[in-house]
Amino acid sequence: MDTQNIYQKVQDHYGSLARAENSTHYSAIAKAFGYSEDELNSIPKDANLGVSCGNPLATASLREGETVVDLGSGAGFDIFLAAKKVGPQGRAIGVDMNKDMLARAHANLAKTPDAKHISFLEANITSIPLPNGTADCIISNCVVNLVPELEKPAVFAEMARLLKPGGRVAISDILAKKPLDEDLRQSMALYVGCVAGASMREEYVRWLEGNGFEDIVVVDAESDLNVYIDMAKENTGDSAGCCAPINKDISSSNSPDTKHADISLADINLNDWAGSFKIFAVKGAHFS
Repeated sequence: MDTQNIYQKVQDHYGSLARAENSTHYSAIAKAFGYSEDELNSIPKDANLGVSCGNPLATASLREGETVVDLGSGAGFDIFLAAKKVGPQGRAIGVDMNKDMLARAHANLAKTPDAKHISFLEANITSIPLPNGTADCIISNCVVNLVPELEKPAVFAEMARLLKPGGRVAISDILAKKPLDEDLRQSMALYVGCVAGASMREEYVRWLEGNGFEDIVVVDAESDLNVYIDMAKENTGDSAGCCAPINKDISSSNSPDTKHADISLADINLNDWAGSFKIFAVKGAHFS
């Protein structure tokens, strides 16, 4: 699939989520991937859009005074939680390329007291206008899989550049359990649904190692990905989140082979092909 077309379809889908009213099942999705009721009640309601595939904060071990950067921060869900952990002496920086998501994040920020240490930045996560060594920790939640395959290595290079020596990465992402069939790979509906663009575990390890990361852990959280589809079916009329059926106008790709446009997330068992993985790594102390 064409890189520019992928970015446009991703923008369209997640922009529509940002503009929609909150769904009744977003909280259930977040809880299914490790967030507690207390966490959900502690942040703006409109920050949760049901697009999590794990809880990177569970492994980030954030401490007061640290700087944390969230790649693909959306409406601010994880950033608002991270900001509580780093405290007013720390910094919590969200990075997203989608203007609608950023508008929703800034609206949430305006309603949040004691939030001077929180900021949101418009940028593609392959090229982030922040200085080298900005962050103690980088988090991301179900976003890297949406980056076109040829540009994924640039994301890991940015992680290494932005982290201080000894800094750490804590990511939740959808990875493929086995090579995807070509018809699945070419489906735009599956791509914006976080499946068709999923990489293999071995690729993540190679990209991390190639950028000087150590103590690498990439493990399947064994979560049920079908929760997205099940929730969408139970709540007809609600907007769909990550890994859920999407609008037909986003489904088609530029491929002349139209069979790819007919495949949807509802047609497959997501758990057969992909899983929610926890990724943790530490930037080598001598890597610059």
